[in-house]
Amino acid sequence: MYPWQSGSDGREETQALHLNPRSGRWLPDNSRLQHHVGSAVAYNVWQYYEATGDTEFLYTKGAEMLVQIARFWTDSVVFDPATGRYRIRGVVGPDEYHDGYPDADRPGLNDNTYTNVTAAWVVARALELLRRLPAWRRQELFERVRLEEDELPEWEEVSRRLYVPYHQGVISQFEGYDDLAELDWDAYRARYDSIRRLDRILEAEGDTVNRYKASKQADVLMLGYLFPPTELQSLFRRLGHHLDEEIWSRTVDYYLRRTSHGSTLSELVHGWVLARVRRAEAWQYFQEALEADVADVQGGTTGEGIHLGAMAGTLDLVQRCLTGLTPRADALSLDPVPLPALSEYGFALSYRGHWGIGLRLHSGRLELAVPDSEESPVRVVLADRAVTVAPGETCMLQLPTD
Repeated sequence: MYPWQSGSDGREETQALHLNPRSGRWLPDNSRLQHHVGSAVAYNVWQYYEATGDTEFLYTKGAEMLVQIARFWTDSVVFDPATGRYRIRGVVGPDEYHDGYPDADRPGLNDNTYTNVTAAWVVARALELLRRLPAWRRQELFERVRLEEDELPEWEEVSRRLYVPYHQGVISQFEGYDDLAELDWDAYRARYDSIRRLDRILEAEGDTVNRYKASKQADVLMLGYLFPPTELQSLFRRLGHHLDEEIWSRTVDYYLRRTSHGSTLSELVHGWVLARVRRAEAWQYFQEALEADVADVQGGTTGEGIHLGAMAGTLDLVQRCLTGLTPRADALSLDPVPLPALSEYGFALSYRGHWGIGLRLHSGRLELAVPDSEESPVRVVLADRAVTVAPGETCMLQLPTD
């Protein structure tokens, strides 16, 4: 289990209390229950390998990390005979507004969809990696972490049978989400200059955001940030759950109406997701993410330091979201999203030993220039074709129009 916040030695250092400046009261801080941070670590291990081809890392430290995170998740699940599914209880998802059920004796939520789906992904990747490992390395890893072969069938079962709740034709943020009350958003927007920190406003009124369908930031929609549409649908199929474009579009609309964007990361993720669903709105969220620190949208936080994750994310939105850039299966997969407000852009990237690959999108064309080197040619996969670009060559591709 990775810590939510840690000191120099990796111990959990997340504060147990936090201050609400509106009410002057100190309140319990349950953010240490965001165990999904382990899945983020595993995701980055896999992404690093796909981008670099560094099998030495993947087969050693990377494999150990993936296996231990998968083991954590398979050890965290509880089998529910009523549903025939595995469930994860007592956690907090990316939406930090909801850290428990209304009037509950203890913090934590059951079956946060983001947590469950990413946990299933981690276990599936760990199993895939174990199958790929050379026999001697596999044996060495099993001995090092004291893993037994008879654990793996359970892993396979967990990776295919984790529970995902639905309600009203959309994916639920967590089990019981539909039982929460609707918030009068118009009334709160009329009453306060900003409702980004809705949790503080409600607590100062003697209420709690845990009672309402109101999110601080993207939670379910984070899945659309991490996984391209086809991969996300494949993940749901593996779990025995149905997800298509219509369900996803309804889910996006549903949570957009119920999010206050109390985190600077929220606009970034929503802009990313909307780039694939409704492009006109995507640019608005992208601009808001860019302005977060310049305009000090949270009212006083910029003086304490910029939100580096959000700033890096705005660059990432251009580099990976608008290009649909995904390193996968020894190739660069590209699925560009035309955004009229940003009709031309370019940047350099590093991939599999190539430094400074130039990528430029303009006038409906994609230009890819691979610098001269002794490295292998770069395979590029688009929706309708695949090309190979050798070092020292430039490839110009006409993109299909909508």
